[in-house]
Amino acid sequence: GPVAETFRAIQGAMTEENVRSTRGVFQFELSGDGGGTWYIDLKNKGGSAGFGKPPVTADVVMSMSSADFVKMFTDKLKPFMAFMPGNSCTKGDMMLTLSLEKML
Repeated sequence: GPVAETFRAIQGAMTEENVRSTRGVFQFELSGDGGGTWYIDLKNKGGSAGFGKPPVTADVVMSMSSADFVKMFTDKLKPFMAFMPGNSCTKGDMMLTLSLEKML
């Protein structure tokens, strides 16, 4: 589905540079179609992304609908807009969220 494809694209776009500059682990709690727990690890060797809990404790946990998540990564919704109250809930380091936005 669209969520899995988005994570595949993220995994493919990762660089050592992203990992060095971000140093954060993001966990996404997605509701709706293709939802569940997903993660982006931009802290550990080379980075990784996929389904399930991250290999280490997340620095940022975001809860949103899977539709908003896909929109956010296909640039139809700026990440910062996705985290506005009402659309989602973000716990953790908001500065890391902004560095994630740079990667997209």
